[in-house]
Amino acid sequence: MTARHENYQYPLNEMWSTAEIITVTTFYRQIEAANEATVVTAELLAAYQAFKTVVPAKSEEKQLSREFEAVAGLNIYRTMQAAQATNTRRFKYRI
Repeated sequence: MTARHENYQYPLNEMWSTAEIITVTTFYRQIEAANEATVVTAELLAAYQAFKTVVPAKSEEKQLSREFEAVAGLNIYRTMQAAQATNTRRFKYRI
């Protein structure tokens, strides 16, 4: 995991609509929350599904994930892999 920066900008696509930006930002916030505290697992999974409607291409998802990890120090892939494997109501990603 890379160092976490306090003030950073989320990686966003300038071609997205306001609603799409809100959807992606909500997902990024869920990832942050899952790494810092606990989240409702179903809400994190729902945010990921909504994110996938905005970013359906795996290549774009990977690119945004790399950019997010570079600025936030959080790994989307590992967080989601752990969330999808859990059967608990609440989730906190642990390294």
